[in-house]
Amino acid sequence: MPRRPSTSGDLLRLIREEGVATRAELARLTGLSRPAVTLRVNELIAHGLVIERPGELSSGGRPPARLEFNAAGGAVLVANLGRRRGQLAVCDLGGRILVQSAPDLPTDQDAAGLAAGLLDQWDELLGKAGLSRTAVRGVGVGSPDTAEPAREHAPGPGRRPWLGGVDLGEIVSERFPVPVHVDNDVNVAALGEYQARYRDRIDDMLFVKVSTGIGAGLIAGGRIQRGALGAAGEIGHIPVRDGDGTPCRCGNTDCVEAVAGGAALLARTGAADLGELTRRVAAGDATVVALVREAGRRIGEVVAAAVNLLNPAVVVLGGDLTDGVEPLIAGVREVVYRRATALATRQLRIEPSMLGDAAGLMGCAAMVCDHILSPAAVDAALSAGR
Repeated sequence: MPRRPSTSGDLLRLIREEGVATRAELARLTGLSRPAVTLRVNELIAHGLVIERPGELSSGGRPPARLEFNAAGGAVLVANLGRRRGQLAVCDLGGRILVQSAPDLPTDQDAAGLAAGLLDQWDELLGKAGLSRTAVRGVGVGSPDTAEPAREHAPGPGRRPWLGGVDLGEIVSERFPVPVHVDNDVNVAALGEYQARYRDRIDDMLFVKVSTGIGAGLIAGGRIQRGALGAAGEIGHIPVRDGDGTPCRCGNTDCVEAVAGGAALLARTGAADLGELTRRVAAGDATVVALVREAGRRIGEVVAAAVNLLNPAVVVLGGDLTDGVEPLIAGVREVVYRRATALATRQLRIEPSMLGDAAGLMGCAAMVCDHILSPAAVDAALSAGR
């Protein structure tokens, strides 16, 4: 028999996620006495997690006060890091971005030095937001490396090895003694896109990021799926036909990333970077448009296999190469609808990302908030007086 909600953390979940707005309703749902509810609600108010507003006037007597989750009761620090650039932000506890920046990342700096630089930039952003370090309740980072669990069977992102095996949590805790969560950058982008656009509509989504490399994030049953060792979603390293023996950075040949990813397209077109490539597509450069469309078809081969295996309700295409590059998206659609099964594609939608770079930041914030605001985490923080 499932446990009935009874702790302060349970009550916060009811207020935050289910919109329960009065003490009387909390008492009815939990079976707690009114004094017990009052004790727990007052504790949440004292710790800045809940606010209470006067009820609306009515002719039937004094209306009950309304309880609301206080998104302004703390802040989370987030960073979505690529190979050469990143986005950093300070968000409130509702995942809303308060301030952000998009720094270039030094390619000649070791992981420890890069982490120290992140801390300084977060401090600067906190100052711009008018917040102190004591407001920070959690940190979330999306990393271009696969996030391997730090211990066997560890659920969720947890504290994981970061770039070069550096434990980012240890470095961050010296300045911000809060929980630190690190996950793959594609997973956090998938989570951000899902939370912002699809959470209340579907349970199953495949997010495919097409930039210099290619990767995927899978939402199944409303939750991100990382696999046994955090390596789920590596579709960029699935071989495609007629790859001409193209070597891939993973050590194999003919992987779709090596054949159709951004680096491959830059080599074939002579474009200086992905920005120039997308501009040439927009200008109607026939040679570049044809190459990008064909890259979309090659990506569509592996996406079609994923659709047959996973049966998502929607495939979202994100990353630098899908930002306004309709020929690539059209190539993916062409092959997926032709090669995936009729049942799997009957209601399937293939859509471009609407959030762009913001998807990673919003996903990092959602990852952190879901952990630090879980009933168990809230109860532990209240017990510790944090």
